[in-house]
Amino acid sequence: MTTFLSNLIADRFATPTSIGQDRPAHGTHALQLRHRSIRKFKPTPIGDDVLQLLYACALSAPSKSDLQQVAIIHIDDDQRRTQINQLLPNMPWIASAPVFLLFCGDSRRIRDVCVAQGTNFAHDPLDALFNAATDTAMVLQNFIIAAEAEGLGCCPISAVRDITDEIATLTNLPDGVFPLAGLCVGYADADPALSVRLPMALTCHKNSYENRHQDRLVADYDARRRKTNPYRSQRKTAEYGEDPTYGWSTDKARQTSSTDRLSFTAYIRKHGFDL
Repeated sequence: MTTFLSNLIADRFATPTSIGQDRPAHGTHALQLRHRSIRKFKPTPIGDDVLQLLYACALSAPSKSDLQQVAIIHIDDDQRRTQINQLLPNMPWIASAPVFLLFCGDSRRIRDVCVAQGTNFAHDPLDALFNAATDTAMVLQNFIIAAEAEGLGCCPISAVRDITDEIATLTNLPDGVFPLAGLCVGYADADPALSVRLPMALTCHKNSYENRHQDRLVADYDARRRKTNPYRSQRKTAEYGEDPTYGWSTDKARQTSSTDRLSFTAYIRKHGFDL
């Protein structure tokens, strides 16, 4: 039986659709629609030739004004990997993945170029931070797509920003360079469930932002998620109690109800971005 893009879209959003109903599920679109974060890996090593190919693909991403403000650090040293895993003990896949990469925003390089050329780097610090961060995010996503096309699985690790100072010390980051995300890479040893996304009616707008139906659409989405991606546990039950209708909105409201990653903000302010 032929699978069409409409089948993959229906799976991704847990709702029937006619989008792509006449297009067989192959190529880049199918690859993106099948994306899953992988946290269990086979021990099979990844050849350096493959890694270099993925770097080339990743770095072909768009770059703000061609400034190319990104650095990728392959953390191949066992001792460093162990230290990172000890700092983030709830993520054992950091240690088990054949490859662990650190994707960094790099505003330092262009500043060095300015010095070498006899000019001053005068961009607004907040905009400079955004430019480096968005460059790096696009390179990260490009790498993931290229890796999946190569038959590999990936898991981004934003939690490296929980340990910014330690990561910066371990990898000798200079001022102007900051960790955006880690990335575990390897051949998958599991087939995790597909994560159902918010409805496109809520996230895709035409001409102006529209949220009149947000409450209904989120409630409908919560119901679909409870069927397809139920949460195995509830957050912060001591504070908020058990919720029999616990869903995505409950989970995310509780997750974001406490401060997070103030150390990253402090690091950014001390190391090259006077915000």
